[in-house]
Amino acid sequence: MLKTIAAAMLMSAAFVGSAYADGGKVTIVTSFSKDVTDPFKAGFEAANPGFTLDVQNKSTSSGVKYVDETKSNNQVDLFWASAPDAFDNLKGRNLLAKFKPSVTGLPEKVGSYPVNDPDGFYFGFAASGYGIMSNDRYLEANSLPKPVEWGDLVKAEYHDHIAIAAPSRSGTTHLTIETILQGEGWDKGWGTLKGIGGNLQQVTERSFGVPDAVNSGQTGIGIVIDFFAFSAQASGFPVSFAYPSVTTVVPANIGIIANAPNQPGAEAFVNYLLSEKGQAVLLEPAIRRLPINPALYEKAPEGFPNPFKDPRFQSMITFDSDVSKKRTDVVDTLYDQLISFQLDNLKGATKAIHEAEKALASNDQPEARALLTEAHALIASMPVTADEAASQQIRDAFTGGEQKTARQAELEQQWATFASEKYAAAKTKAEAALGLVD
Repeated sequence: MLKTIAAAMLMSAAFVGSAYADGGKVTIVTSFSKDVTDPFKAGFEAANPGFTLDVQNKSTSSGVKYVDETKSNNQVDLFWASAPDAFDNLKGRNLLAKFKPSVTGLPEKVGSYPVNDPDGFYFGFAASGYGIMSNDRYLEANSLPKPVEWGDLVKAEYHDHIAIAAPSRSGTTHLTIETILQGEGWDKGWGTLKGIGGNLQQVTERSFGVPDAVNSGQTGIGIVIDFFAFSAQASGFPVSFAYPSVTTVVPANIGIIANAPNQPGAEAFVNYLLSEKGQAVLLEPAIRRLPINPALYEKAPEGFPNPFKDPRFQSMITFDSDVSKKRTDVVDTLYDQLISFQLDNLKGATKAIHEAEKALASNDQPEARALLTEAHALIASMPVTADEAASQQIRDAFTGGEQKTARQAELEQQWATFASEKYAAAKTKAEAALGLVD
């Protein structure tokens, strides 16, 4: 089977190199950094003389908005990112063109998730998993155990040792947040996210800010997409990566924009990306993403995960992009208003709880324990239910794009006030509990 796939790749690679001769600029909007895009740009232009790849780097959310806002005078040929719900969003707005790649023989699923859009509007080129990256030396210096589950990051010992990117600015972080909510349920999931939030050292604006902080030892732990850790390992950084039991594996995707100004160039790039040559680029040390072609894993470094054989990937949750799509803006805004913009208040309340729990460990008192239970409940409480978050009434508030609707501004203020009041009350109860123990 693998030999058949490899043969198909070789045939398609030859096709990629000879089928397009018109050339010209191919403009691609992507959330990937230059470390990822530069090797693909070089490989594509070498395989397709006459074409030049023009890479425009934007966050996933701003990239989607850019494609939508420029659709009347489209200058973009391709959209290239990790988050599958972003492609569902573009497809739903009729901003993607249907295409049938020349490459055949690739698997239909990775884990339990379809590799390609069933209607042919976008295509998986790599697999992506989400989890916990840690700096081994930092952990050792701070006497911290290596975290492997989301619940580990809620523990007191990890306070002020964790980084995450804002999901409103990072499509991969949004996918991680949504995965936790789907895997644990709305209320428990937000409890976990706020528990982790109370231990955060920083919230970065872009996803690659997190691995940079972990690699440099600025912080010890980061919530990231897997390839950030794998590429760091290949570059010699002392880092580890763990897939928590509640996580997912999904394809990173490429799609041709409707009415692309260089349709032949866009098609050539998709075919190159899926060809054996393009897939091999994924294994370069600076990238280290999981190829969608199973045959490439024969060339992978020792210990490199294989989502087509590793049983861990078969037990991961099935990410529901329809659920995510309905509440993307709401989830991202909730995270900002409850965690990112309330970080000092949340950390203060969390630290007070940690201190009281430490004291209770050696002198447990029922009244103090009851106060801490109330404090935990205050932090975990949510201003909206899962049904409300996906309701048309709340979703309609987030349709103004860069210009917020009055209703969106009203909701944001309500949620911020809710968080501020709950965290203040939680801190007061935790301090009262500590006072009873002292």
